[in-house]
Formats: sequence, C-alpha cells, structure tokens
Amino acid sequence: MPRKYRDFINLDAFALEELTDLLELAMTQKADPGTYRYDRALNGKVVGMFFEHPSLRTRLGFEVAVYQLGGQCVYIGPEAGVLGAREPIRDLAKVSARYLDAIVLRTRKHETILEMARHSTKPVINGLSDEQHPCQALGDLMTIREKLGRLCGIKIAYFGDANNVCRSLAQGAAKSGAVIAVASPEKYGLSETFVKSLGPGATVEQTTDPLKAAEGADVLYTDVWTSMGQESEQEERRRIFRPYQLNEGILAKAPKALVMHCLPAHRGEEVSEAAIDGPNSVVYDQAENRLHVQRALLSRLLS
Repeated sequence: MPRKYRDFINLDAFALEELTDLLELAMTQKADPGTYRYDRALNGKVVGMFFEHPSLRTRLGFEVAVYQLGGQCVYIGPEAGVLGAREPIRDLAKVSARYLDAIVLRTRKHETILEMARHSTKPVINGLSDEQHPCQALGDLMTIREKLGRLCGIKIAYFGDANNVCRSLAQGAAKSGAVIAVASPEKYGLSETFVKSLGPGATVEQTTDPLKAAEGADVLYTDVWTSMGQESEQEERRRIFRPYQLNEGILAKAPKALVMHCLPAHRGEEVSEAAIDGPNSVVYDQAENRLHVQRALLSRLLS
C-alpha cells in the first residue's frame, strides 16, 4: 500500500511556511467555527489513538477536533499495556493502517513512534513521546502569536528540566526566529547535540541562573519537574529544581511577560500560585489552543 500522506513526528520536519500555514488555519478556525463545521474535512474518516500515558488536553483536543471535522475516534488507552509488548510495532502499524485514516500515539519511547511511522501507510501523529511534544509546541506558538502579534524576535525563557516540551518548544522557536533561554541545573539542560540540530540560525541561551534567563523575556514558561516515568526521582528532583520555580522573583525580572505552563501544574513546586493564577497567565488560552492547532493539523494531513 503506497503512502499517501505525511507524518507529524516533530516540528523540525516542517518548514516555516508550513508551520505558519498551520497556525494561520488554527487561528482562522478559532475565530470562525463555520470554517471547519462546513468543511467537514474528516467526513467518513476514522482516527485511532493509542495512548500509553493518561491524557486530558491531548485526548480531548483530538477527539473534539475529529468530531468537529466530521470524523470518528477509536481510543486505546494505557490499560491495553505497552505498545509492542503483545505484538511487534510493525504488525500493529500495518494492520491499523488498513482500518484507520490516521494514528495518534502517546508513548513512553520516541522509537515507538518512529517504528510506527516506518510501517504505516497512513499519517502518524506524535501526541507525546519521551523526546518530543510537537502538538504542545504548536499550541504554544499559536498562543504567543495570538497574544503578542508575532513570533520572530520574541524571547522565551524556560525554567526547569529541558524535557520533551522544552525540546519541541526550542524547535518551534528556531523555526520562527524566536529566542529561547533555558535555565536548568547542570546536566538537565538541552544537549549540545540537540542544540546543533536546530541549525545555525537558532538562538539558544543556556544558563544555570534563572534570573539571568528571565531578563528581557516576553514569555516565561515552565513544566513539571518530574515527568511520567520519572516518579522514582521525584524527591531528588524537587530538591534540585527548587531554585528554578517560576515565581514572583522571576516575574519581577520580566513584569510584562506572559506566563505559560503546558499543564497539569503543581502549584507550589515548579510554579507559584501568584504566577500561574496571576494577570499575566495565559495557561487556559494555551490549553484551549491545543484543540485549534490539532484540528488544523488534522485538516491539513487528511484533507
């Protein structure tokens, strides 16, 4: 069976023009729901979602988006176990492609998504892996553009573990001409190999000083200190990352900056209540925009 569509594994595989098109479509659909209600780009199509991790925004966003575009969802959750344990990923991919029009994966290992994409003839979408979270980054970029009117030249300061969210955000910043400053403890920042992969035009500042990263920032961003699968490290991480909390001290360095968090948030750990619930916070707009970018993504991949 020949491949007809492309995958969405990470932002690095998409040109700036393509990402801009996705953001503009998402903003258009958000402003005028009629643009997707009458388009029905997924009419008669079925999207399968295979999730090894529990989810709120990713699952809700895709299920609602598919429904709004006229399609249907089939959900297989964490109770089904680890993908590839019961049967090889290549078999799962080849069979699923016979039934489905697109596959959304939320997995423990990025290699699972790459393996699925190698063997599927239908588009494979990364709903989260241990290395990347490109749908989140799309929603983040849309929110920044929506609030600040542009992306090029914007400074994003990220605090904490340079995890999958940070890596995808860095890719989005590099594509769009934004600056990203990452404040992390030693050994928890972006790897040199990853930074080089962003290309010569990327502007990435790495520091162990959170106040330095916050200087001149237009956006202040953080995520949980302990991601799924790292629970055994929780107490150690709380100790190591405590100086990197996004709080009033950080806000004082950039009093007009947007406060962003991909959620779920642990108030009192990676972010203070004053920061996440304050007037600069856009976390709920950010969460809503996951729906709009995921709907635009489905529209482009399947229409």
